Amino acid sequence: MEEWKTYRLEDLTIDGKGHYGIGAPAVDYDENKFTYLRITDINDDGSLNYSGLKSVDDPEASKYLLQEGDIVFARTGNSTGRSYYYEPSDGQFVFAGFLIKFSLDPTKVNPRFLKYYTHSKMYYEWVQSFDTGATRGNINAQTFGSMEINLPPREVQDRLVEILRSIDDKIKLNNHINHNLEEQARIHFDAWCSKCMDSKPIRALSSNILDYTPNNHKKVILLNSSDVTEGRFESLPYVDNHNLKGQFKKRFKKGDILYSEIRPRNHHYAICYFDAEDYIASTRLMVIRKNSEMIPSDALLYQYLLMPSVMEEFTSKTESRSGTFPQGNYEDLSTSEVPYSKDNSQISNTLEAIYGIIWNNLEENKRLMSLRDSLLPQLMTGQITC
Repeated sequence: MEEWKTYRLEDLTIDGKGHYGIGAPAVDYDENKFTYLRITDINDDGSLNYSGLKSVDDPEASKYLLQEGDIVFARTGNSTGRSYYYEPSDGQFVFAGFLIKFSLDPTKVNPRFLKYYTHSKMYYEWVQSFDTGATRGNINAQTFGSMEINLPPREVQDRLVEILRSIDDKIKLNNHINHNLEEQARIHFDAWCSKCMDSKPIRALSSNILDYTPNNHKKVILLNSSDVTEGRFESLPYVDNHNLKGQFKKRFKKGDILYSEIRPRNHHYAICYFDAEDYIASTRLMVIRKNSEMIPSDALLYQYLLMPSVMEEFTSKTESRSGTFPQGNYEDLSTSEVPYSKDNSQISNTLEAIYGIIWNNLEENKRLMSLRDSLLPQLMTGQITC
């Protein structure tokens, strides 16, 4: 095996240090402004979540533009250590204040190799060493810079990157397709709504499911309110089904919509498109199921819950209350009035067809990520050479 050497991250950068992002507030997305990259826009696997992107309106923003070869890390909160390697094809991004940027020197390291390193077991163990019991510890720029990385020769890095990049390119393509399909679903739905002559409250179209039936699987996946975001489920491990924390009680099934009671502005919601027999959800997640007598499609109910008017009303109710954090419940959500027509079979079929493709792409991405993740530790340690 060709010789691998250990370097510090700061030794592989252009200027030897990390830079903190801009702390300006996010505004509604505007294609004429810089896109504002936040922690919530980065998925656990380092890909981008294109839904819900924001812009930044600040005269200093241009100083914080990401450039080719830049990698950013989340430095605080439950997402500490999450990373994103910037691709110019993603657009022009200004990175937010809770992110730290390192500009990599391509003569010393293939930046994409480092991208993959930050999704390896070695990296995750390093990040976890900063955990402080119940919370994830903060990591500053100096500490990130001192992180040690084992690297093969540059030409070997290039060959390993090509293997992994071919998988990532397909995942990225699927994500772009899904983003476009979600926009098409919204357009079809809005057009149908504009012709509706009646209205109904959400509670007439759905029910709040409180299923606390014990889960008898030996291994289960625990789903917290922050583990679903704008239709995407985080990739979560199986755990032993005993001595679980008290909030993990709820059961749900394929077709149910999960919607967080906490901080609705953060868009923690998704429709379950898979068999969920081995899942247990937090009590902080509402489980919402369609009223089949009123609407024939899970996708149609989901589209109702994505309506800006519904989300804004729910957010307003939760944020008007005093407390540590904004929190609501199904009653708050279910009173929202939405356009309705009994003639809803065609729009239901259209939405089911669109979301069917979206869910197939998400399933393919899961398989691709599993393949990539099984290859990653062997490639990153030299067990597989090429």
